[in-house]
Amino acid sequence: MLHPPRSRKTPAQRARRKLAAEAARTAGLPGSPARRTRSIERRDAILSAALDEFSIRGFEAARLDDVARRAGVAKGTIYLYFRDKESLFQELIRTMLTPLVGTIEAMGEADVPVALLADRIVDLFVREVYETRRKDVIRLMITEGRRFPKLAEFYYREVLSRVIGAVRALLRRAAARGEIPEGLADYPQIVAAPGLVAIVWSGLFERFEPLDVRKMMRTHVELLFAPRRAT
Repeated sequence: MLHPPRSRKTPAQRARRKLAAEAARTAGLPGSPARRTRSIERRDAILSAALDEFSIRGFEAARLDDVARRAGVAKGTIYLYFRDKESLFQELIRTMLTPLVGTIEAMGEADVPVALLADRIVDLFVREVYETRRKDVIRLMITEGRRFPKLAEFYYREVLSRVIGAVRALLRRAAARGEIPEGLADYPQIVAAPGLVAIVWSGLFERFEPLDVRKMMRTHVELLFAPRRAT
């Protein structure tokens, strides 16, 4: 009986498989707190270096060799934590943005006046996104998402769809209380628009005309959620 020929693994593939097997073998073993701390620090260093490389070169041109060099680890060490460059990028999104998404979802469940809640979201965005490296992750998705649809799909599923769902829910409650027009609840993207403008502006035009992001977003909130006059 003839058997189909087995595909031959390249040396690089064999090395990755060996590293993955070693990681799986040791993952469940007890280790000292110091060893676990070093492992967490290495992982964080790899993620930080990856964000630097992706921001400088873009997703396609960024190389894991350069990520490893910037992180101060051997290239093989990356494969102990991440399967490939795509999974590294996905984990960067998950690590940096998912906790913030959870905070927004919790805020979206609060039954308080929408203007007050929107004010809190503005503060959260400025403090936890715009003034941190999280804005670099979002900017990367703006620039790279079209060329890499799997990454865009991952970002939409893990981040954007959850944020949109939370904002839509609070807008619908506000509409039911008569605080906003009912139609606004169908377009939560309108609420988020100034945040995207701020991130794009900071990357392209900030050196020509600095933008007061907090003031711009508060002005936007006032325009959307100011008390409605009876007609």
